[in-house]
Order: sequence, then structure tokens, then C-alpha cells
Amino acid sequence: MHNRGGSRLARESPRKHFAHLTLPHPALPDSRFRKRREPTMSFFTDDALRFLRSLARNNRRDWFEKHRENWLREVRDPMGELVEDLDLRIARFAPEMTGDPKRSIFRLYRDVRFSPDKSPYKTHAACWFFHADASSKVGREAHGGGAGFYFHLQPGASFVGGGCWMPPRPALQRIRAALAADPPAFERSARSPALRRRMGALSEESMLTRVPRGYPAEHPAARWLRHQSFTVGRKLSDEEVLGARLASTLSSDFKAITPLVRWINSALGLQPQDSR
Repeated sequence: MHNRGGSRLARESPRKHFAHLTLPHPALPDSRFRKRREPTMSFFTDDALRFLRSLARNNRRDWFEKHRENWLREVRDPMGELVEDLDLRIARFAPEMTGDPKRSIFRLYRDVRFSPDKSPYKTHAACWFFHADASSKVGREAHGGGAGFYFHLQPGASFVGGGCWMPPRPALQRIRAALAADPPAFERSARSPALRRRMGALSEESMLTRVPRGYPAEHPAARWLRHQSFTVGRKLSDEEVLGARLASTLSSDFKAITPLVRWINSALGLQPQDSR
């Protein structure tokens, strides 16, 4: 364990709101993360952001292999510790949501099969907290997934967010059906004072110009039916991500997002729980 000194995190555009982060981290040994940090200790140091900046400049396998230990020590292992800390905090207000280093941390390697950019590595780190009865994956191919909480670590571009990013067509149809059936219930979760105070409005990324087929243009939920993603988020400064209050800040943000996450998950058949 390192005694890490303090600082801060950031959001929009929440990197296509989780678009590029659809693969879970490979399994990590549980024993790495059993020892918890004290609440007053930081998880990340300046060295974590320095490593990510260097990786952005040297996005090559030979460079990374020479600096793999830096990645493990400064970024991946502290992220695993943060996940375990947040998992305990989340259990107090949303016990159906979970996180663990094996499934919550997104892998560093990029999927370059269909990309003109063949850089092998992402230049950020991230983690995802998900419903215990759902898949841990995110995005269009995440069948069986749901809404959750997200943290993104990147120099000058960190952010915290949550919701459901670009769900697969069957899931999107279920969300729209629930929206159409009871628009006020969705609005209470998506426009709650606590959520708007901490996160602002629901992201309008990838909205349709018209209501989807099968719904009248004058439908009471027309503005919401045009959404293809249901996410919120906010920027975090470098000082926040490096600071001793990071876990507390993220926990408060996740708590504010919980009504939205629960509404979406309920629409997908993933129910809230009173305890674990």
C-alpha cells in the first residue's frame, strides 16, 4: 500500500458515455485488494496521471512492456482498491449494485479490428458498477446488461457518470415502453433535484430528431422517447481524482444518480434490493 498524497477528476463528452469501454478487465487476484485504504488516503498520485500522459505519447507495445510495472502499481492496482472501497459504500444506498476488480475495471487494450487507429492501448482507466443480476458489459452489444455507475480516469478529462449508454435494441424498446406508459415516473428520476444539482440534465447525445416509429409525435413522453442513451455525468478535475475525498465524492455522485439507475433497471426487469 502506498501512502498517496491528495488532489482531483472530469465529464463531457463522457467519451461517448462509455462507448469505448465495453470489455471487462481480465481476472485479478483477490488478495491484491483485500487491504482497504483509510478514508483519508488518496488512491492515485501524480504518477498515475504522468503514466497515462506518457502512454498517450508512446502508444506502442514495446514502450508499454518496459513500463508495465508502472501501470500496475500506479493505475490498475489503485483502481482495484477504489472499486472495493466504493462497493462497500454503494451497498449502503443501492445494495443491488455491485463492483469488484475482476469485472468492474475495463481492460486497457483497445479493440482495433474495425478502427483506422491501430494504437493498442487506451489512454485512460475506468470502472463500472452494475446490477448484481445483470451482465457487467456496456453498450450496444451488452445483452443482459443494465444501468450502472461509471468512473473515468484521464489527465485533464476525468469524469463521473451513470445511467445506460446506448443499450441494445431489445433493451431500448423496453425502456421506451416503460417511458410511454408512465412519463411522470421517469421524469421524477431523471429530473430529481439531487441529480440536477450534482449532474445537470440528461445527456442529449445521439438523440433522434423525431420520436421513434410506433409513437405519435405529440406523445407526452416525446422528448424522452427520442433518447437512445440515458446517461448523466460531470467533469472532475485532476485535483479531485488525486485527492483524499475521491471515494466520498464518487459515492455521493452515485447516490444522486441512483433513482435514474433504478428506474432504468426496473424497466429492464432488474429490481432494487433492500440489502445484499
